[in-house]
This record gives sequence, C-alpha cells and structure tokens, in this order.
Amino acid sequence: MAEVRVFAGTAGQRFAQKMCADLGVPLSPVEISRFANDCLQAQLMENCRERDVYLVQPIITPTQENLMELLLMIDAAKGASAQRITAVMPHFAYARSDKKDAPRISIGGRLVADLLETAGAGRILTMTLHAPQVHAFFRVPTDQLNALRELASHFSSNDLSKTTVVSPDLGNAKPASAFAKMLGVPVAAAAKERFNDNRVEITSLIGDVGGRDIIVLDDEVAGGTTISALLDLLREHGARSVRIACTHGIFAGDSLYRIAADRDVVEIVTTDTVPSTELVAHDKLTVISVASAFAEAVRRIHSGESVSALFDPTHV
Repeated sequence: MAEVRVFAGTAGQRFAQKMCADLGVPLSPVEISRFANDCLQAQLMENCRERDVYLVQPIITPTQENLMELLLMIDAAKGASAQRITAVMPHFAYARSDKKDAPRISIGGRLVADLLETAGAGRILTMTLHAPQVHAFFRVPTDQLNALRELASHFSSNDLSKTTVVSPDLGNAKPASAFAKMLGVPVAAAAKERFNDNRVEITSLIGDVGGRDIIVLDDEVAGGTTISALLDLLREHGARSVRIACTHGIFAGDSLYRIAADRDVVEIVTTDTVPSTELVAHDKLTVISVASAFAEAVRRIHSGESVSALFDPTHV
C-alpha cells in the first residue's frame, strides 16, 4: 500500500483515521483555509504524484461547505498529477434530489455527480445511495457499498424467534428482504406516500407483524417523519417491540429524541457514515463503524481485485 495516499476533509477526519488504521497507512494531512472573501482553499500536504489517491469526505451538514471542500481536494490532487483519484463519500446527501417530480425543479444528484467528475474524480466509493437511480448519474466507475452485513451481525446475537424485518416503503423492500434472509426471519413492507419533506402517509402494511418483534430497516433517518408514521401503524397492527436500523443516521433537529421517546422503540442502530459527537450520548442509540468495509474496498480497488462481494448483500 506504499503508493496509496489517503486525505480527508473536515467532515471525514475520524472516519478516515479508522480506515487508515485498517489499511496500515498514515492519514496524510490537508490544509483547508478560508480567504477574507469567504472562499475556501484546499492544499494536500503530501506528495501524491503518480499515487493512488483517496479523498474521504461524507457530504453532511454543512452540506455545501463539505461538498466544496471535496471538490477542491479533487482539483488539488488532479493538479498534483495523482495517478488515480477516488472520492470516498460514506454519505452522499444529494441522492434525495434524483428526479423531476415538479415543474422547473433541479436534479441535484446528477449535477453533483457531474461536478465531481469535472473536478477530476476518476472513481466514486460510497454507501447506500438513497435512490438506486442515482448510481447511474455517475459516469465514472462507482462502487456502492452497503451496511447489511454489519447491521445483521449486530442483531444476530438477539433472540429472533419472533422477529420480522419491516421495510418502511416498497422501494426499500429488496434490501429489507436481503437483510431478513441474513437473519433468517420473515419480511414485511409498508406502502408509503410522501407529500413533502415533512409529511408522509403510510396507509397499509403487507405482512404479519402482530405479536412480533420488529426490526425496521431504512437507508437513512433524517427528519424521522417516516419512522413516526410507521410506528403508529405497527402499534395498530399489534407489534410487540420495535428496533430501528439505518445506514445513515442524520437525525435532523430533535428526531432522534422523538423516535427514542416512543414507548415501543427498544433500540436505534446506525453506522458512522454521518459522524456526530452528539449521537453517542443517547442510551437507546448504537453506532456501528463501517470504516473497515471502506478500507477493504480501498485495498481491493488498489490491488485490482473484485469489489462486488462487498456490495452484494446476497453474497456469503
């Protein structure tokens, strides 16, 4: 791994340190500075000429600042004659902006994919995009990992004899089915209609949840509106207890505390793709690291090995 250079933006420091510990390479320093006119500048503080460069930055709040940092780091690596530049984004925020569902609306997911390529990224490494079609927005090789193995490993030590995995919407049913198969339990799915960012309606549930311990699997929890609506429906159908599992724990505003305050919620499990020092303090929250999965992907990419086994949830 001598030819590998790993750099991280402001939001990616802790995640990159865990990755580098698994890879056995040092985290190279980056200097992010700000001019008097509020413009950012990124300087990579280590030689990366003809090196395999990985730039770690989750696109999280403040989203625009972190995205601009990543673009500037990519540009710096390109100007420094890096052999290959991979943008490592544990969380890609603009995946929610994926379709033209209103007149004269922007499609941010496609725009950001174009920006990353224009800046000089030759490869993308990310995890669980909110919408599958966003993968096709990238015209450079893109590896989309998932956290199903790590989440399944966490729950596998529990008594699962009366457990059912529930997808909060039909669009997430395929990952939920794969997750349920890993745990050896049945799966159910809800039918959801979203009216805006803060209002959803869940009207029906496909599958039996009466008297069952539920694991709700979602790709991300942001404002918590979907989870809140689903909790009400599960209660109506006689669910015994509920655990929430998600890859990206954004937990905007007080959503974590609102969800945790529900009497039926036993545990909330997420990963460290969205770093937050506040999350570790809540007694119902468990944060699982997926940095080792990214480290293994980096190792395979660098050595020319297949990465498919890491993002195929059905692969054993």
